Amino acid sequence: MQDAKPWMIPQDELRSLINRVRAGRTLQPASWPDGARFAVALSFDCDHESFEIGAGGRAIGRLAWGEFGRRVGLPRVLDVLHRHDVPASFFVPALCAVLDPDETRGLIGAGHEVGMHGWVHENNSLLDAATERELMLRAHDVLTPLIGSPPVGFRSANWDLSPNTIAIVAEMGLLYDSSLMADEVPYELLLDGRATGVVEIPVEWLRDDAVYMMFNRTPATRPWMTPDDVYSIFKRELEAAAVEGSVFQLVMHPFVIGYRSRIWILEALIEAAKDLGGAWFATHADIARWVRDAGGLGGRGE
Repeated sequence: MQDAKPWMIPQDELRSLINRVRAGRTLQPASWPDGARFAVALSFDCDHESFEIGAGGRAIGRLAWGEFGRRVGLPRVLDVLHRHDVPASFFVPALCAVLDPDETRGLIGAGHEVGMHGWVHENNSLLDAATERELMLRAHDVLTPLIGSPPVGFRSANWDLSPNTIAIVAEMGLLYDSSLMADEVPYELLLDGRATGVVEIPVEWLRDDAVYMMFNRTPATRPWMTPDDVYSIFKRELEAAAVEGSVFQLVMHPFVIGYRSRIWILEALIEAAKDLGGAWFATHADIARWVRDAGGLGGRGE
């Protein structure tokens, strides 16, 4: 909830708010595996039907849109990744795993990572601490038997965190979070000024397909960039990450990227990364483990 008069908030309260979750030390490694120059971390939020339900809606048309992601978009994504032998991270709301457990098992069988993405794509920032914790634990318990081991990563739906989210992530012993944007390279998360040992694999709205190509009635937004323009932005981010020897992290959604006129963006980015030379295609978990060990954070989420 936004404060109607933020200038009236006492300075101590503002300081506490700002310092609740902060970026700690940068975890840019001195080197990448097998002499790679940079890392490529592709991720897909498999929101499917939960995108509508988690927002409090029940519109049949919107549910069908989510079904497209499950039925058409995700198979297209997996086909591209398979043909290029590229692993990726898939963040799955637990409801989606309940509705189609074979999909979740199939992602693991294809060599990809499955991470937590809430129970029903709920907005964490609207939850009290007890409810948020219960939903995260419930989602963890649903995914664990389907993927054959406990998930090690979390991404908050809409990237909206409460003041309690990272505390719960740390309590659960997760290896990493991927919901925040304090840097372009991985970093350790601080909670009230104290190191948590949790790695942040940062996201950014400009590296998200939905920002440019999603349709919404409420709030009223329309796709406002062509696929070619979106590809140009992503490619520039990729090229800069390669020059810096850093991480190119990207967020996509099967019900956004998975259309005939858009899926080529994924393939073209993979080809561009390979053409640059020295790309390490890795899951978020693999990158988090690598930078954690290089940074001496100790073992978590194993």
